[in-house]
Amino acid sequence: MNDRPNAASGFSRSARARPDEVYADHASTTPALPEVVEAMQPWLGAGFGNASSVHRRGERARDAIDDARGAVAGLLSARPEDIVWTASGSEANNLAIFGSLEWPESGRDTLVVSAIEHPSVLEAARYAESRGTRVVIVPVDRRGIIGLDSLAESLDERVALVSVMAVNNEVGTIQPVAEAARLAHQVGARFHCDAVQAVGKLPVRVEDLDVDLLSFAGHKFGGPPGAGGLFVRRRVRLVPRIHGGHQERGRRAGTENLPAIVGLGVAARVAAARPTHAAAETLGRRLAQGLLERVPGCRLNGDPEHRIASIVNVCFSGVDGEAVLQELDREGITVSTGSACSAAAQGPSHVLLAMGLSAEDAHASVRFSLGAGNREADVDRILSVAPVVVERLRALHEPVVKKGA
Repeated sequence: MNDRPNAASGFSRSARARPDEVYADHASTTPALPEVVEAMQPWLGAGFGNASSVHRRGERARDAIDDARGAVAGLLSARPEDIVWTASGSEANNLAIFGSLEWPESGRDTLVVSAIEHPSVLEAARYAESRGTRVVIVPVDRRGIIGLDSLAESLDERVALVSVMAVNNEVGTIQPVAEAARLAHQVGARFHCDAVQAVGKLPVRVEDLDVDLLSFAGHKFGGPPGAGGLFVRRRVRLVPRIHGGHQERGRRAGTENLPAIVGLGVAARVAAARPTHAAAETLGRRLAQGLLERVPGCRLNGDPEHRIASIVNVCFSGVDGEAVLQELDREGITVSTGSACSAAAQGPSHVLLAMGLSAEDAHASVRFSLGAGNREADVDRILSVAPVVVERLRALHEPVVKKGA
């Protein structure tokens, strides 16, 4: 079979979705909304332009980018001028971290992060540590929620930045961001929130959270890949990570991804006008209950209450999570065993280990994450297939007992 991309469809035959596919990996990425795709089309064709150019085509591009900036600012209850475009949530996280640590006037040398942050935060922290930054990692409890007492104990006048995510991407736990920000500000530190899994799903208002910096990514709530951003509170100055241009008020050089930014703006307007994540939450609660009831030995990872219910991370004890993923994939059910950004990493999930799971149970865990495109029938199909898959895999690992033994 020829698996090369088809020029008309844009993807290979083998990559095409099955008619009965159940996509349950929305925490990894969401399909672009139809209105997002439609809005992007003109800017991919005749409407192309460089927003830094001073001619009319450049002005139209700049107006479109500013319009999208206003839409995202509206979703976050922020000022448009406080939104900095990036290519992804990971880039936004890196800009927040290194842009703060390298600011020459801070005189501070410490970065504080939680143990369950996204790899783009933890790997950035490890790199900063290799360059001389003092890094403090704050533990979480068995529910996957950061301990505020532990955070308070880690803070002093040396801390430049505290970074705590809003919603964990693997287990969905909702972190006490506003309380953590208050503690950081008491010692004069900046506070950054990776809100990539929250924006477009939960109400995120930067003033209520009292954050100085907040990251988001369009492809997590119906926008396209290639467009994300960082909220930067007024008077918070950053050292840019990308140099060579005046774009984004000198905070991020490079020609803006015009079509993707336009698409992100549309996704932001849709999220603000008609919040749809409540339906995914309802489906997630039903899925979690069904798995716990139908699969012996199944356990929910994370807090049963303080989490986004659309993310269902469960441990199927006695089997390998990767094997479950592959078997479900053969059945047309798309899931994950954790963060897509750490899928190639060796070893079990750092999030689940930080929550106190054994390496064996962490390896046995699978993440289902639902979104706007899912329906009751999708949950029904998962609940009919997953128990059979787990039972079959467990049977393969049962010890063979010889007759007469």
